[in-house]
Amino acid sequence: MANKIDITTVDQIAHLARLEFDESSKPGILNDMNRMLEFVDKLNELDTENVQPLIYMTKEANVLRADESQNSITQKEALKNAPKKDSDYFKAPKVLEQK
Repeated sequence: MANKIDITTVDQIAHLARLEFDESSKPGILNDMNRMLEFVDKLNELDTENVQPLIYMTKEANVLRADESQNSITQKEALKNAPKKDSDYFKAPKVLEQK
């Protein structure tokens, strides 16, 4: 393994991440971080010389429709079933209060 993490490093990482750990949880966090480094070291043992970088997880492509603006109903039809309306607008109750 390249580097082992110690309690000082855990404290520094916690400070940078603005995290607070009590003293009883630090050994568990230290163990977890060292296990992560061991896993990465295990991955580094693999021969990736002739492996192309993975850019996309699948070869599938999104099928999207053209984004075209269209009016489906007129303003008059939209206001027809409105419970409260003005000549051209929907009326709605106030949702903001002044303080």
